[in-house]
Amino acid sequence: MKYIREKKIYCGDYLEVDIIPRARTEIVEKGKRHKKTKLSPPKQKNLNDKNARRYFIQLANTNFGKGDLQVHPTYSDEELPETIEDAEREVRNYLRRVDYKRKKEGLDPLKYLLVTEYQTEGEGEKPIRIHHHIMMNAGLDRDTVEALWSRRKKKGQKHRKSIGFVNADRLQPDEYGLEAISRYLMKNPKGKKRWSSSKNLDRPEMRQNDHKYSKRQVEKLAKYPEGRSYWEKQYPGYWLTEATPEYNDLTGWSIYLKMRKKE
Repeated sequence: MKYIREKKIYCGDYLEVDIIPRARTEIVEKGKRHKKTKLSPPKQKNLNDKNARRYFIQLANTNFGKGDLQVHPTYSDEELPETIEDAEREVRNYLRRVDYKRKKEGLDPLKYLLVTEYQTEGEGEKPIRIHHHIMMNAGLDRDTVEALWSRRKKKGQKHRKSIGFVNADRLQPDEYGLEAISRYLMKNPKGKKRWSSSKNLDRPEMRQNDHKYSKRQVEKLAKYPEGRSYWEKQYPGYWLTEATPEYNDLTGWSIYLKMRKKE
């Protein structure tokens, strides 16, 4: 026998709600207020994995917003790393320089989400076209962030040596927050991607309730959808962005909501 679980995931100004069937053995005690808990990250950080992609978007919406930066560093031909490990070492050094500059300016420590993208060729699968995508918190101006994609001056040199081209731009969330840019960073079926993040990111929070919806009620809502006002009444303080019903032959109907906080 199954019951319906409401799982609310708080991502900064955004709320995701999973209304999903669950086995009776997992039920939370009725009348007991379920506390908010930190959402656990997926076991693998593979952006081909559906859960990893969703968690990446949730992290982005929890930690970044309007005015923060998206940075896209690439390599010149002469500076192209031999291996992915070399590229990741290079970008980590860059992020350390950014963090050091922030500290000198009296700013909060650097927070970031990093995606390293590459393709391979040849028998040894030599990596080619390596580049990075980074979301980072605001504070430094774009020119400074771009200029730090370089190596320190050597004796006799007047300027730091550029590693390649880099572009920094302001993040512009829409009604889905940063989902669009996040999905863009994940896109590219021909390439491979790795992602990582700073350890100081806030994790999305989750709260569960096993007694708000019945199985019959969810089936009715899925087959005969209510308007926006119904869901906004269920979740005061939020605007509805999207309500998606899904059917599974084994478990039945589920509903997934995406909402944004009212200003």
